[in-house]
Amino acid sequence: MTAQDGARRAVRSFVRREGRLTRAQARALEGLWPRYGLRPEALQDLEQAFGRPGPVTLEIGFGSGDALVALARRHPERRYLGIEVYRPGIGRVLQRLAAEGIENVRLLEGDATELLPWLPAGVLDEILIFFPDPWPKKRHHKRRLIQPAFVAELVRVLRPGGRLHLATDWEDYALHMLEVLERAEGLENLAGPGCFATRPASRPETRFERRGRARGHRVWDLRYGRVEARRPQPQPPM
Repeated sequence: MTAQDGARRAVRSFVRREGRLTRAQARALEGLWPRYGLRPEALQDLEQAFGRPGPVTLEIGFGSGDALVALARRHPERRYLGIEVYRPGIGRVLQRLAAEGIENVRLLEGDATELLPWLPAGVLDEILIFFPDPWPKKRHHKRRLIQPAFVAELVRVLRPGGRLHLATDWEDYALHMLEVLERAEGLENLAGPGCFATRPASRPETRFERRGRARGHRVWDLRYGRVEARRPQPQPPM
């Protein structure tokens, strides 16, 4: 690869820190993926992918699956998609889904920026992004997931009236998120312009949230609704 090729590579919002894949997780990935896993092209027909209709929630970066599994268990009438890059986390969630007999979840392994374009416009009812990597060092801010182009893709796949919910325990990232989302066309801040949201009781606590609180971090929630883009008003004739 030449230096020029490397310069053209997309900036990733993650690095692959795989950790140790346990035997149980490896068995789950091999044996349970056909039951719960999806290939990217399956996103073009979610009713077929799930084998049933219903509202669709997407969680990007589900980690250990605390929120994803809890919500799917709580709302069997909904369909839940989860995207994650870390195989140990995927294996752990597969184990939990099978153990609890949860059938309204489908998982994808990969980069959300590459998977979202497979979705048709307006097919999601809700998108959740809880405690994404904050990339706290200034030189790494370009790696943060929440950037204008990515948010525009989130808006594209949300239906009108759909919801976008984010949470972080890093104040600097929270302010960055707020700035990007406030400028995004097609989103309305449900807490009011420029405001963070009150943590809803419906959001399950995650391992990353517990870790952050143990370190004395405050948690910021951001909640937005998908609205129709504002059309320019016709100008009166001169």
